[in-house]
Amino acid sequence: MKAFSIGHLLKSSTLIKIFCFFLLSTAFFYFGKHWSDGYQQLVFFSSRPFASGKIPTVSVSPNANKTFDLSSLINDTSQSPVASDQALSLTPPTRDPAPVASTPPPPPPPPPPPPPPPPPPPPPPPPPPPTLQRFGIVDENGTMSDEFEVGEIDPDVVDNWGNKNKTDVLDTRRGRSRVVVKKFGLCPANMREYIPCLDNVEAIRRLNSTEKGEKFERHCPEKGQGLNCLVPPPKGYRTPIPWPRSRDEVWFSNVPHARLVEDKGGQNWIKIDKDKFKFPGGGTQFIHGANQYLDQISEMVPDIAFGRRTRVVLDAGCGVASFGAYLLSRNVLTMSVAPKDVHENQIQFALERGVPAMVAAFATRRLLYPSQAFDLIHCSRCRINWTRDDGILLLEVNRMLRGGGYFAWAAQPVYKHEVLLEEQWEEMTNLTSRLCWNLVKKEGYIAIWQKPFNNSCYLSREAGTQPPLCDTDDNPDNVWYVDMKACITRLPEDGSGTNITTWPARLHEAPDRLQSIQMDAYISRRELFRAESRYWKEIIASFIRAWHWKKLKLRNVLDMRAGFGGFAAALIDNQIDCWVLNVVPVSGPNTLPVIYDRGLLGVMHDWCEPFDTYPRTYDLLHAAGLFSIERKRCSISTIMLEMDRILRPGGRVYIRDTLSVMDELQAIGKAMGWQVALRETSEGPHASYRILTCDKHLLRA
Repeated sequence: MKAFSIGHLLKSSTLIKIFCFFLLSTAFFYFGKHWSDGYQQLVFFSSRPFASGKIPTVSVSPNANKTFDLSSLINDTSQSPVASDQALSLTPPTRDPAPVASTPPPPPPPPPPPPPPPPPPPPPPPPPPPTLQRFGIVDENGTMSDEFEVGEIDPDVVDNWGNKNKTDVLDTRRGRSRVVVKKFGLCPANMREYIPCLDNVEAIRRLNSTEKGEKFERHCPEKGQGLNCLVPPPKGYRTPIPWPRSRDEVWFSNVPHARLVEDKGGQNWIKIDKDKFKFPGGGTQFIHGANQYLDQISEMVPDIAFGRRTRVVLDAGCGVASFGAYLLSRNVLTMSVAPKDVHENQIQFALERGVPAMVAAFATRRLLYPSQAFDLIHCSRCRINWTRDDGILLLEVNRMLRGGGYFAWAAQPVYKHEVLLEEQWEEMTNLTSRLCWNLVKKEGYIAIWQKPFNNSCYLSREAGTQPPLCDTDDNPDNVWYVDMKACITRLPEDGSGTNITTWPARLHEAPDRLQSIQMDAYISRRELFRAESRYWKEIIASFIRAWHWKKLKLRNVLDMRAGFGGFAAALIDNQIDCWVLNVVPVSGPNTLPVIYDRGLLGVMHDWCEPFDTYPRTYDLLHAAGLFSIERKRCSISTIMLEMDRILRPGGRVYIRDTLSVMDELQAIGKAMGWQVALRETSEGPHASYRILTCDKHLLRA
């Protein structure tokens, strides 16, 4: 066994560990003592001399026996760091620390400690909570609340659009140049209510006579002189008030004309209330309100049965269309018509209210509606001389009135006993008896006649009785630029047009007059009718799902190529609260009789000419297969500029047509400031059709 030597001891790991531990302990002791001398709050060991000698003592922390509000210190850290430091720099306790050893003699008492500094100021109170602001419908407690008001959403506004057209010259393949409009400018401000075919001053000045109201009829600009700019809105134009509120009030700035208030304010037509027009619902002959007036008519002739037997009505000389506005709640569609005369804005008021209306006049030409269109025709102080020129104007009413339909006349000759008025009443009763109309009821200031159901009365009249029956070859549904005729329109021998069912069943039943439509058809017309109805029902359902049509607040809708009215019927089936004016172009088959037999509204029109309505009157324009047909007859830009004129800012356009016209349509839409988007149909990307959706902005010069 080897002896344990000092060299082995030095090489031992145990000795090395002991040596390192000793060095670390010495270092920590040294640094701890040095740190304690400079920072009194952390002193725990002290060897400072007392007066009698060096006696080691243990110091107590200056913060002993003290409590702190940690939350207030934390919250106040960022705002007042000085106060936080002061809170920690507290004085030592007033009593001396007790000595550890007592063997030496007691030292003399130490000098009295300095007086304690004043207590630090209390921390400032926390800041008040921020003011609660409501956003949406969540209240300050985080709960849902229905006490809120949705503000109006203005259409996108484009300022500094300009008044000049910007054009570009393109070279065609045949070596010819073609001028393309890159941007249409705004028209002058005096054209903001421009109706091209009714405001043609030069054409009206050249008329040989105006005594029969010729100046209120269509006189369109000549080719090449049509609209070539964008009709501007009035200053301060706002998004129209939505239906049904619009029935009772509209913005003054949208129709800034007070003439009717001055002329008809005392008759309860219209009033001004701050920045709005208000419509109390009265009329010249029903100043106590349209509802009371309608109740009186229903009580006089219960068979009228609004909303069942009577579905489609014509109101001649409608004023601001309160008669038609209140019939809507009774499931009745009323076409309100009036000329652009001294009360020129009455139709504009009607359309701004969301009520079906058109500018039209009983003058020399047939109105643009088919025979047997209306279940009831109404005239309340309409200022029309029905007996002039052998009763030609009442004969036009007879043409449009359905067999068995009613004519309601509220006028002074009905109830006043003055010589001149009694003569007018005698002339009216004489004429209506020769038309085989039956005076059903006369009560107060209202007289109601009924038209016969067939021709038997006409054929049994004495020979030579005036007016005569129209010739058998006369087509009563031919209305485009056709003069009125002083003859009685014959009713179909098969009873078609008269034997329709009640509403709402008539909406989906194929009427008998469907067989009289002249069209190229290789399959049954009834099958075409049913196929169109199914097609549009599926299309509208897809629009509602994909584009949320029920949230668009559509009210005034124009179908520019209506067919049998399937588009309008699908909107009704899907419960979209709007009305549709079904336009039948002159370039196609005349399906207007079918549209009216279904209980819908429609009109004949040629889209190569301007439409008879005010600017900014429709929320939605729908055109299916229109441009691929009409491009053979006139310029696409002519139709598009007219669409822009009658479309409201914020309105929408849906064009369903072939690919061959889409590029041109997109270019013109962009030139008019529309936001356009090309979309595929449900048939997929390889289909020959596309859908062009457009949104109109509010343009300002």
